[in-house]
Amino acid sequence: MNQNLFKVKGTYVNGMWFNELKTYEVINPSNNSVLAKIPVSSNEELELAVQSATKAQKEWAKVSISKRADLILKLCSRIEDRVEEFALMDTYNAGNAITFARKDVLQAVANMKYFAGLVREVKGETFSMEPKHLNFSRQQPYGVVLKINSFNRPFRWCAEKLAAPILMGNAVIIKNSEQAPISSLKFCELLDGLFPDGLINVVTGGADAGSFLVKHPLVKRIAVISSVQTGIAIAKDAAPLLKNISLELGGKNPLIVFDDVDIDFAVDLTIKGMRFDTKGESCSSPSRILVHKKLHDKYLETLITEVKKIPVGLPWIDTNVVGPVVSKKQFDSVHRFIQSGIKEGAKLELGGDSPKSEDLKDGFFINPTIFSKVTPTMTIANQEIFGPVISVMSWGNYEEMMNIANSTDYGLTAGIVTNSLSNAMKTAEEIECGYVWINAAGRYAGAPYGGWKLSGIGVEECYDELKSYSRVKNINMKWL
Repeated sequence: MNQNLFKVKGTYVNGMWFNELKTYEVINPSNNSVLAKIPVSSNEELELAVQSATKAQKEWAKVSISKRADLILKLCSRIEDRVEEFALMDTYNAGNAITFARKDVLQAVANMKYFAGLVREVKGETFSMEPKHLNFSRQQPYGVVLKINSFNRPFRWCAEKLAAPILMGNAVIIKNSEQAPISSLKFCELLDGLFPDGLINVVTGGADAGSFLVKHPLVKRIAVISSVQTGIAIAKDAAPLLKNISLELGGKNPLIVFDDVDIDFAVDLTIKGMRFDTKGESCSSPSRILVHKKLHDKYLETLITEVKKIPVGLPWIDTNVVGPVVSKKQFDSVHRFIQSGIKEGAKLELGGDSPKSEDLKDGFFINPTIFSKVTPTMTIANQEIFGPVISVMSWGNYEEMMNIANSTDYGLTAGIVTNSLSNAMKTAEEIECGYVWINAAGRYAGAPYGGWKLSGIGVEECYDELKSYSRVKNINMKWL
């Protein structure tokens, strides 16, 4: 391991590096060793970030859309030159499998390019009611946008999620997770010479830093990727000034398997959807599997057989799939859920423990875990675990199944596996969530992604996300 890979210059504000006296240690979750010491942004630094962003944005708003897009594409080129480095940072810091991390960096680039191409299509409307009259609308930036990101895909959330607000003429302040901040701080090295000082700032800190920025009167637009609890706290802080806020929060997503499908295909979709290469630390993972009773036993047997084959180990080795969860805090949380499942009467079919090998003993590894005999009232059936844990439930009556599928406070994603077009469309219409897969897994730029209920507000990765970083101004004019 090249230790220089994890040495950060500091936080990045107004085009300068800051190394505050207060620091904290970021660990490698694979062995609990220290990767880096990270400075904690002071309130003075946070204030400078807001002030410098406000100043930079006023000039940036005058830059042509084509010039903004060109600079985003140049940034993409710089990322592409260092894909392996950023992938390794997330592998060592967040525990994601290296094969996944590489794809994640490239997906960030692909989505940034998508937005750079799409921005020219953001247009206003015009109409005329009478001679010498014109009514037209314009999209204008908010000013300073605050992005608060989760730990599970740190590089992608940092790089990709700045593209839309920057392209729409805003400045950005990014606060990534305390648990996995390295790749976002190293990312700032790519900004040199591209953007005006102060336009893009990356700061650190915990809930206090987040609250300081959320409440700041010059921060006009806020976008969050986090847990439900964090999202609600941020929304409360933002409420007094009625700030525009979008939230991409958690999920307790069902995968509904009908009795007319190939079991191997259903199991394959289950494993792909669960994202074991991110240890199940994925808000869109289908952690509740609702299988028709005619297929239940064979499905469960096949799922156990296939999940047993998934390699658990050091995530920077290409052949391994399941790395460690991001931290001791997350490790303990997942184990509490597993124990609650056992205590409440679910049957532990697989996993629930950690690997025994010597090279993994100091890491936060959790073997892929499968429960059967799960009922809708159990904790593991209702709360987001954010770990490699699957709950399998049986159903026979369609209406009862739909009641179970819609019974949680979440509404992010759902999967439907069936060969019946009627079943597929009926279920897709009735499921209470923002994103539905039918016989598929994965996401595509341009398709709106966002949650219902407690899973969020707003959509991302699409035209509507781009527009959401602008305000509509209507101009109604006559001439003599």
